[in-house]
Amino acid sequence: MCLMVDWVLLSNLGTALGTTVLAVATFISTRSANRSARLAERALLNGLRPILLPSNWSDAPQKVRFMEGKWMLVHGGHAALEIADDAVYLLMSVRNAGAGVAVLHGWHLPPDARAPLSPVEDFHRLTRDIYVPSNDTGFCQVAIRDPASADYRNATKGAAGDGFAVDVLYGDAEGSQRVVSRFYITPGPGGPGHEDDAEWLLMVSRHWNLDLPAPRD
Repeated sequence: MCLMVDWVLLSNLGTALGTTVLAVATFISTRSANRSARLAERALLNGLRPILLPSNWSDAPQKVRFMEGKWMLVHGGHAALEIADDAVYLLMSVRNAGAGVAVLHGWHLPPDARAPLSPVEDFHRLTRDIYVPSNDTGFCQVAIRDPASADYRNATKGAAGDGFAVDVLYGDAEGSQRVVSRFYITPGPGGPGHEDDAEWLLMVSRHWNLDLPAPRD
């Protein structure tokens, strides 16, 4: 029996098989390239990501000037607070534990330390750019100049009691990876008004990622 070979069919099958193999190889290569690109982007973002914490008690004191010419001094791991009839001045000593420079954008005073995070639109923009280098100390200053505002009320009420919270908004040097860190200002063991309580203790309770997935959600 003589079998007839359909060379045209075999040629078409070979072409189809080659095209399939090429498509699979292209898919694998593209997926690998995308994975490599995501890893490279993640590594780049990690190199730029800041995270603010209270500074160490051993860090050097910082003296900072406010817009109206007022100066305040704060020691490491502490906050300096001054309440007047027409204004509240707050200075916090912070440390950037992240790999990138932190650029501070603004602040907000929640009604209490357990309050949910407010929208970014409710934050007060800083009057000047404040940069905190990686693995170094810096500061965040807050000035409340409206005695009728909720911020003034929250600060004065908290200062007369157990303390109050301040949400600080910041990001990396590229303007992305925005984070809100909630700091808590509480009086030392002596309590408000005592001579040994000239400065206030500073703690951090939570961080929110605004441009990245939240780790606890």
